[in-house]
Amino acid sequence: MAQVTPNHKLTVSGWAAHDNSGLITPYTFKRRVNGPDDVSIKILYCGICHTDIHHVKDDWGITRYPVVPGHEVTGLITEIGSNVEGFKIGDRVGVGCLAASCLDCEFCNDSMENYCDKIQLTYNGIFWDGSITYGGYSEMLVFDHRYVVHIPESLPMDATAPLLCAGITVYSPMIDSKLHESTGKRIGIMGLGGLGHVAIKFGKAFGHHVTVISTSPSKEKEAKERLGADDFIISTDPKQMQSKRRTLDFILDTVAAPHSLGPTLELLKVNGTLALLGAPDKPLELPAFPMIFGKRTVKGSMTGGMKETQEMLNFCGKHNITCDIEMVTSDKINEAFERLANNDVKYRFVIDIASKNSSL
Repeated sequence: MAQVTPNHKLTVSGWAAHDNSGLITPYTFKRRVNGPDDVSIKILYCGICHTDIHHVKDDWGITRYPVVPGHEVTGLITEIGSNVEGFKIGDRVGVGCLAASCLDCEFCNDSMENYCDKIQLTYNGIFWDGSITYGGYSEMLVFDHRYVVHIPESLPMDATAPLLCAGITVYSPMIDSKLHESTGKRIGIMGLGGLGHVAIKFGKAFGHHVTVISTSPSKEKEAKERLGADDFIISTDPKQMQSKRRTLDFILDTVAAPHSLGPTLELLKVNGTLALLGAPDKPLELPAFPMIFGKRTVKGSMTGGMKETQEMLNFCGKHNITCDIEMVTSDKINEAFERLANNDVKYRFVIDIASKNSSL
């Protein structure tokens, strides 16, 4: 399959991995010219997602090298196509995980493009013209406007970038469980990391009592004093887990390591819901009795559709919600990958693409 097509005439500088060593190096490649449905974006910032590490190392066996990662992009529109409405040159915009879908299935018609069978991703996907998609670790991007969102003026472009993945990933299951329709629920956030810290902020903004469930006692002060959590449970402490049995209406499980869902389910009230976001490399243990005797629900969730992503950003703009970030320049991407793999970041890395210290 061709990596480029005849309309790929723009020479672009970026950063890519060329093999499963995962080493990121400067890379010059071709992008398509701006088409009638496209907008061209000068990239200012791009978040680093743990998914980027999986792709550059080909952990899932699906990587097409060279791979230019990056699906948490913010920037400015520099060109618009003839069919584009709702955007203009100079607009502050964002690009997340989705680059294309069929536009005609039940999910696309219901603003849930992320569940389309023909979904293609911002990088390592196959676009409609047959080319391989390259992501946001680059100076510019040409993107179909139907998969681009507006960044509210009140939000900073750097700390907003990870919301395009981490933010919508935790927002979507909360909306699906109707946590935005009432206040005073008791919700649990399992795992205090890149996803969990944003989930706390959403939970408090929705008006709920938020409990963090973690294996790390050292995170309690951070969770309560800086992020605003109301309670903290050490999941490895049987006494604490027992004392909080049947106290939560909803739990968001962001943990990517293998673990049993049994103890977590016991924290839920009857009819409570556990939403899974983490993707461990081994099957999770799901005992039947906590499900049966608590009439509990376990369901999964992924990112969100374009309408929901825009709604999420608007909500963030209204409530001043951003990600806690650590900025890096391009020469520090490999170092950031290593630290991220070791959970050594609070809580998301963002590449300052336009920085003078980033060598293109």
